[in-house]
Amino acid sequence: MTLDPAAKERPAPKTQPSRMPRDERRAQLLASALEVFVNHGYHGAAMDEIAETAKVSKPVLYQHFPSKRDLYLALLDAHLESLTNMLVTALSSTTDNKLRVHATMKAYFTFMANDDQAHRLVFESDLVNDPEVAARLEKFNADYADAIGQVIAEDTKLPPVEAILLGRALAGMAQVSARYWLEAKGDLDIDVASELVYRLAWRGISRFPKES
Repeated sequence: MTLDPAAKERPAPKTQPSRMPRDERRAQLLASALEVFVNHGYHGAAMDEIAETAKVSKPVLYQHFPSKRDLYLALLDAHLESLTNMLVTALSSTTDNKLRVHATMKAYFTFMANDDQAHRLVFESDLVNDPEVAARLEKFNADYADAIGQVIAEDTKLPPVEAILLGRALAGMAQVSARYWLEAKGDLDIDVASELVYRLAWRGISRFPKES
């Protein structure tokens, strides 16, 4: 058998790189999109930049997310789910309501302190007046206020509507105070800040009469 002398000089054929599993690729694209949206806001972000940040082609990006809006909503859903899980975990971490309030306040502060700055997407969206975005944010606020309200109603003599109102108040207190803390966090430790807000909240809630 005669070998072609030129065959020795030919480079070995290149193997195609393995394709990233769909779930991993989606997670990569969402992480890159978060970076771009946080830096530029929704209106200032471009799919070109998101694809470049993710080191993929635009067709690959569009295979997973047909539009910038779809990508933004998927990202918002993911981080609202993450925050909800943190808060539900805090609520269910103990049956001691004092400790529940403490854990809930700390969860909000922890979410704000996360380096990925997802809180800006959730609480500082430049699409806050968009119906779909507003509906998602309202559902998150309502669901969590209901969860807190249920705990308060079970522990006190308050009717459900009043307990849910207090749930809204506690959730709002946590959000606003944690956002303020983030702006000045160089001056106040996260444990000190969340402890202060927890003490204020608990002193109010604990004064309501308990169920006998």
